Amino acid sequence: MDSWEWNKIAGAVLGTVIFILVIRFATESLFEVEPPAKEAYHVEGVVQTASTGGTPAAPAEEAVPDFGTVLPAADVTAGKAVAARCEQCHDISKGGPDKIGPELWNVIGRPRASEGGFSYSSAMMADHAAWTYESLFKYLESPQSTVPGTKMSFAGLRSATDRINLLAYLRTAEDSPAAIPAPAPAK
Repeated sequence: MDSWEWNKIAGAVLGTVIFILVIRFATESLFEVEPPAKEAYHVEGVVQTASTGGTPAAPAEEAVPDFGTVLPAADVTAGKAVAARCEQCHDISKGGPDKIGPELWNVIGRPRASEGGFSYSSAMMADHAAWTYESLFKYLESPQSTVPGTKMSFAGLRSATDRINLLAYLRTAEDSPAAIPAPAPAK
């Protein structure tokens, strides 16, 4: 083939690409789809994106419950059922092995990223504050937004009741259960 044939082939390919782009731009301008006003079905764990910029919408700040009031009334049996989801990656028994995540025996009151032999993310290693009821309550709602960069890929527990029940169950998985804080004074 001579250069004339190659020029015709290149022109045909270029013309086809330009034609496809023109059709695409034309259809986008004619058929502009507006996002729905109300979510039809919510998928648990999927963070909604803001309509502008495509950045994840910040979760609404949830009020922390009065643990002195809610923990004594929590359903430990329901917490054990919630913990079954955790046991896919964590062991909750005393002296149990580390799995994908560290073991959770004596987790309440234990410093963050302190389980020996487990390789924590640098984000988790940055803070060695003790796990309190409040910090676990917030972390379990959305691990990725509470500790950005954590290796924990779990989407979180959206239900406050599930988190409270789980904390009550984790409290039973300790050598000496962490003290329940005193109830807040009535207002």
